[in-house]
Amino acid sequence: MPMKRFAVGGILALAFLGLADSLYLAESAETGTPLICDVQNLTGCNIVAASQYSRVFGIPLAEYGVFFYGVLFVLAAIELALYNRFLRRTLQAVAVLGVLFSLYFSALQLFVINAFCIYCIASAIIALLVLICASAIEPIRVRKEAPPSVQPHPYLRMPPEA
Repeated sequence: MPMKRFAVGGILALAFLGLADSLYLAESAETGTPLICDVQNLTGCNIVAASQYSRVFGIPLAEYGVFFYGVLFVLAAIELALYNRFLRRTLQAVAVLGVLFSLYFSALQLFVINAFCIYCIASAIIALLVLICASAIEPIRVRKEAPPSVQPHPYLRMPPEA
């Protein structure tokens, strides 16, 4: 039980970090200010942010990130207060979606845009860590049912008695 609480607290902290990351990117997208990124020759943030893939349905991806991490933060906070299995399962489902989308957008950076954004990479790492924490809070167990026992009919005896 304490490990589950620790994992949910980890999701809460990671969601906060993800919110900060996404809010910075969203603010940059709204104002048009260039991103500050020059870490170990990873200077492609502004290339990625200006690409045609930086918006979905006209909305900057960073705003989807704000929504994603906001939902994670709220779900984790409520789960800490209520300790509810449905909330834990929902956290797991949201975490899986976050990792899948992160993988897709990371592949776009690698294979299509040919530039990397350190903030996007940070968000993908945070999403992966959230999934690891979410996996610890409610393990998925496959129940093995015992095979039905064969009961002989009370009037039939094997082998027949003479």
